[in-house]
Amino acid sequence: MTSDQKARRLTHIGGDGRAKMVDVSAKPLSARTAIAEGRIVLAKETVTLIRQNEIAKGDVIATARLAGIQAAKRTAHLIPLCHTIPLSEVKIDIELAKNAATVNCTARTVAQTGVEMEALTGVTVALLTIYDMCKAVDKEMEIGEVRLVEKTKRVVSRRE
Repeated sequence: MTSDQKARRLTHIGGDGRAKMVDVSAKPLSARTAIAEGRIVLAKETVTLIRQNEIAKGDVIATARLAGIQAAKRTAHLIPLCHTIPLSEVKIDIELAKNAATVNCTARTVAQTGVEMEALTGVTVALLTIYDMCKAVDKEMEIGEVRLVEKTKRVVSRRE
C-alpha cells in the first residue's frame, strides 16, 4: 500500500471490512479547537420577528444557542463511532442578516482526538432549532452551507 493509499484509507473500517472505533490511546493529549459554521435562509419578516422577540415559541437566538451547546456535548451519543471527549468550551454565535442567520460554533478540548464533530453538531442543531421555532411563520426556510471552517491542534503532553 502506497503512502497516498494509506492517507486515503478509511480509519473507521477494520481489515475485515467492519466498522470500528479508532484506538487513540497512543496519541498525545493535544489542545484542540474546531470552528464550524452554517446558515439558514429566512424571510425578511421572520428575521424581524426574531429581532423583536415576537416568535410565539420564545427567544429564538437564546434557545438555539443553548440547543447547540447541548448538542455538542452529546455528539458521541449521536454519531456512533465518535469518541466521548471532555469539552473545555462550546461557544455558539448567531448573527442575523436581512434574510438569514449565520451560526458559528467553536468547540475546544484537551484530548487525544479532534473536536470537529462537536463543532459541526453544535452548528447543525442550532440551525435546526431556529427552523423549528420559526416553522409556523416561515415555510420557505432553507438550511445549508454547514462546514468546518478551521481546526487547530497543539500537543500539550505525552500519555504514558
